[in-house]
Amino acid sequence: MKAFITLEGPEGGGKTLQARLLANYLQSLGHQVVLSREPGGTAIGDQIRKVLTLLDNTAMNACTEFLLFSASRAQLVNELIRPQLEADKIVICDRFYDSSLAYQGFGQGLDLDMLRQVTEFATGGLVPDLTLLLDLDVEHGLRRRESGGNWNRLDAYNVAFHRRVREGYMKLAKQEADRWVVIDASLEVGAVEIAIRQATDCFMQRQA
Repeated sequence: MKAFITLEGPEGGGKTLQARLLANYLQSLGHQVVLSREPGGTAIGDQIRKVLTLLDNTAMNACTEFLLFSASRAQLVNELIRPQLEADKIVICDRFYDSSLAYQGFGQGLDLDMLRQVTEFATGGLVPDLTLLLDLDVEHGLRRRESGGNWNRLDAYNVAFHRRVREGYMKLAKQEADRWVVIDASLEVGAVEIAIRQATDCFMQRQA
């Protein structure tokens, strides 16, 4: 079967690890799975990722930030995601366009309608089939990020920004409740993995 599954959420929720664990689980069930990430996932996207995450780029404008994310996203959709879905594979992506709505929309205050219009153009209207929101307290998540040694330009925004992002995610999840499942990412890794498996199993059963 084919399906497009995304993992979203504020910083420090363990999305990258859980995306890999979910891919391994679905592969163990016999599915063909492709794992990717945003920004990046392609050679061009990875170059854009460096620009977006570099701590030296503190002067980056919010519009510039969003358009760079969108450029990386357009490349990822056309080069990887759509072709793999057309080959009847499951694509798991560590972040997708909901990150832009949460970060540049709710976090940075850019107009959500405008963001959605550009996103529609960049993705050709591609919408995830299932989105797993790994939610946790902002301060807890930022402490995890800092201790993990992966601190980047987006992490360095102030706590108020990250709180707006988290609140934005919860609003997005309520607006499209059929697509989103909220997971408590403050739990230990194994418990989060089990919750994600259960949510994904329910989704797969509905698609069968």
